[in-house]
Amino acid sequence: MQNTENIILDYGNVLFDIDFSRLRQSFIDLGIAEVDQFYGHRAQHALFDAFDKGLTTAVQFRNEIRKAAGNPALTDDAIDTAWNSLLIGVRSGHHELLHQLKTNYRTFLLSNNNEIHYDWIMAYLNHEFGLNGNAGFFEKDYYSHLLRMRKPDREIFEFVLNTHSLHPERTLFVDDSPQHIETAKLLGLQAHLLEPDDSLPSLLGRLGLIKQ
Repeated sequence: MQNTENIILDYGNVLFDIDFSRLRQSFIDLGIAEVDQFYGHRAQHALFDAFDKGLTTAVQFRNEIRKAAGNPALTDDAIDTAWNSLLIGVRSGHHELLHQLKTNYRTFLLSNNNEIHYDWIMAYLNHEFGLNGNAGFFEKDYYSHLLRMRKPDREIFEFVLNTHSLHPERTLFVDDSPQHIETAKLLGLQAHLLEPDDSLPSLLGRLGLIKQ
């Protein structure tokens, strides 16, 4: 991929491990019925899309979780603990990889995120690594709830491309969600799905973008 000048990366299960099975069990423990229809990797209740877009506040989100669980007595802490249970941590060596990539490419983070997860991640990065967020690893880091747009909607991709004058055909996009890859391909990006048994360093090595 000699024509690759820019790299746009997803966060969850590309740079940062998340475990949907843990969240599934946490929602079951809260008393939420039909969990798989309520929240999943590929599809989810409209509540989560709105939260990712910053159209729903954390207070409103928690109240909707109480309704879904049929338990108005659920505390904010109980809900936040359940919601954050899928967050594991940064994959080993990936911060170093990001520094390496930034020296050779224009790099960007494009993450579907929300107020509660974002606050947990920022606190985690500060506590574990002494970092004030992810900004130092990228030319720009973008989070859906701050942009009020989310993947797989094409507008969020077009916003990043247009804001930074990126040519899609010279831009690599890596994500773990097939529906996000589909939109990126329609827009002409070099889009690659990161499968569960793969890793970002391995993928970039196969593409000839880093030395293995």
